[in-house]
Amino acid sequence: MARNTALYFRLVEGKNLPAKDVSGTSDPYCIVKVDNEVVARTATVWKDLNPFWGEEFTLHLPLGFHTLSFYVMDEDTIGHDDVIGKISLTKEYIASQPRGIDSWINLSHVNPDEEVQGEIYLELHIMQDQHKCNLHCHVLEARDLAPRDISGTSDPFVRIFCNNQTLETSVIKRTRFPRWNEVLEFDLRGIEELDPADQVISIEVWDWDMVGKNDFLGRVCFPLEPLHRNPAVTGWFRLLPFGNTDEENGGKLGSLRVKVSLSEERILPSVYYQNLIQLLVESVQSPDQGDCSLLALLEDMCSAESRQEVAVKLVKIFLGQGMAVAFLDRLNMREVNRTGDPNTLFRSNSLASKSMEQYMKIVGMPYLHEVLRPIITRIFEEKKYVELDPCKIDLNRSRRISFKGSVSEQQIRESSVESLRGYLSDIIDAILGSVEQCPPGMRLCFKQLHKRVEERFPGAASQDVKYAAISGFLFLRFFAPAILTPKLFHLREHHADPRTARTLLLLAKVVQSIGNLGQQLGHGKEQWMSPLHPFIQQSVGRLRDFLDKLIDMESDVECGQTSRTLFHPSVTIKEGFLHKRKADAVNLVTRFTFKKRYFCLTGQSLSYSKSPDWQVRSSIPVHRICAVERVDDNAFQQPNMMQIITQDGDTQGGHIMYIQCKNVNDLNQWLSALRKVSLCNQNLLSTYHPGAYRNSHWTCCLQSERTVRGCSRTHLAVTLGDWSDPLDPDAEAQVLYRHLLLVKDMLRNKYLDGADDVATCKGETRGFTGKGLEGTITYSAARRLLSVIEDLQRAHQVFERREREETSNHSNCI
Repeated sequence: MARNTALYFRLVEGKNLPAKDVSGTSDPYCIVKVDNEVVARTATVWKDLNPFWGEEFTLHLPLGFHTLSFYVMDEDTIGHDDVIGKISLTKEYIASQPRGIDSWINLSHVNPDEEVQGEIYLELHIMQDQHKCNLHCHVLEARDLAPRDISGTSDPFVRIFCNNQTLETSVIKRTRFPRWNEVLEFDLRGIEELDPADQVISIEVWDWDMVGKNDFLGRVCFPLEPLHRNPAVTGWFRLLPFGNTDEENGGKLGSLRVKVSLSEERILPSVYYQNLIQLLVESVQSPDQGDCSLLALLEDMCSAESRQEVAVKLVKIFLGQGMAVAFLDRLNMREVNRTGDPNTLFRSNSLASKSMEQYMKIVGMPYLHEVLRPIITRIFEEKKYVELDPCKIDLNRSRRISFKGSVSEQQIRESSVESLRGYLSDIIDAILGSVEQCPPGMRLCFKQLHKRVEERFPGAASQDVKYAAISGFLFLRFFAPAILTPKLFHLREHHADPRTARTLLLLAKVVQSIGNLGQQLGHGKEQWMSPLHPFIQQSVGRLRDFLDKLIDMESDVECGQTSRTLFHPSVTIKEGFLHKRKADAVNLVTRFTFKKRYFCLTGQSLSYSKSPDWQVRSSIPVHRICAVERVDDNAFQQPNMMQIITQDGDTQGGHIMYIQCKNVNDLNQWLSALRKVSLCNQNLLSTYHPGAYRNSHWTCCLQSERTVRGCSRTHLAVTLGDWSDPLDPDAEAQVLYRHLLLVKDMLRNKYLDGADDVATCKGETRGFTGKGLEGTITYSAARRLLSVIEDLQRAHQVFERREREETSNHSNCI
């Protein structure tokens, strides 16, 4: 059994931020930390006290977390960036909001005493006889302490208070991973005379400073009474702050609008999900399920808010079974058969529409990148001023168009039309010439959709319906959204600036019109788009030819075989330029120790060379990767560094490759991608060294032996969620079960209560109608689904009871 925590957060916008620059504005950006580790950084919004970011992330944290923090910073080109304020949300608070958090929250001051992190390893036990009662506190080590010195390290020591006595350990210089191995002893005689609140042992960690006051690094407290009942307390303990002393600032530092939600799943062993998966498989395989009863039942019970997540999980479950295309065909057939007006086909956010949309994102993302990335990159680089709407034309920006003096609105419109036509020609040519690049699964899915629509709406009058059904998905739900917001489709690292964003919006509008087969031309309020209408009409004719070629493939291709090629090992997962540290660069100055190399990650290997086209390449097999982790900034005095630890056979210590990424987001994306492909490797490490081995010792824990066990825990499965997440049938089935559990009572009351027992025994179908559900619902399908839900519910209760017993036993020991 495993646990999986998915933390979703979206930084929407800020307002009323204080001015940090002499110009009376700020250049704000946000840093997101989970338990004091930076997991994301937004783009900087220049000269704005009310910035909009709109950036969202999903973080998978198998071991859970304690605190999510948002820091608002002001970027400075000279010197250090200024801290404007922060928001901290505890896991308990986030979990107490079942519908998530979506609100404005005031920023608070950043108190250094609150910025603590790390853990300390302790052994506590009381030695008592007729003559004495002593407490032995064995302080062994600490890890991941906060850096308090300019070097990026600290000089930590431990100060312990107990029974009006104070003792301290020695100071360990320049490390965040100190090892003391010291025993401090306290006389407990007379402690019972103290107030109960003072009958504790308080263990504080401090950073020693030669000049000025020492810096607080965190503390942990234990009541003494339980120690009298138990022989010893041993383990790693999280360091905590003194307590929140922030006062309400009344919004003087401004506020952030954030969206946060938390999903915690207890993943049971695979055997417990087999009945649910088998029931889903049978709903697609069985020829007598033409009404698609179980899938219709799922759609009817899912709320509009949960439908997208349910669609994602269903698509991934059927991908894992090699039946995604068959599953989508069932959904699409039902959607087509219950649609009376062809103009409304797939226009709602039905389970079929959402499932098709998610399938394209999962299967077709490499295809989309190959088609759109070159032209999107060029649009971002050229930053042309483009505008067709007379109400939005700004003549002051015309200087970028002409240096011969002012220009008229008409000249700006003509220049804009010319620029847009140039971009659109490249976009449409790339899409319409991409038949062979389109994944076979998508093509087969579109072919079956074409067939279902043609059967439902025959005749010349409905000739375009079969084309519109496909182009509606491919253009309106796939290509156009990617053009409008390239960052959300991983085409760009940052959001577009306002000028580029306007160009992308106009281009997306045209692509949507082409996807609609030009049916809206001449209608609506945006008649200023008319100069592009001839291009749209010309492209629609080419689009029909493209769609005919797209679905022209062998019909006997197995859906399962097509789907199983999705995550082929040779598919490129991530690529780009990084700086690799030379293995023999021990004594070289920094600028000579790193070499720029082009890295390419697939499911089989991580390779690198001087350029993308360079013939000589070095390669690391993915199965040899043991850990992928960050590197402390002070190890090489360089930020945004990671290390890839590989091992051959039983070789002790392994080989470490150090790589520098261009920014923290790039670092997190590479960490995530590498961890995903190596998640199931056999020789994964549980610990690592966040520093480097230099001058005969590790810079992190100062140990001299190169092969000594790592001083910090690895983050094996901490990943960013995106389209490239590996298939995990158990995790997908668990999330689906969670949604079904919420509607269990509705399932029973709506489709089972009052049913005829005789008809049930004979397995006959009973007609039940419900809101949003057409056709008949088989009693047996609802009954089997309810049985599966209840079986899983009982299994969870058993595991929960075991966990409570284990936790209780552990607490008794403490």
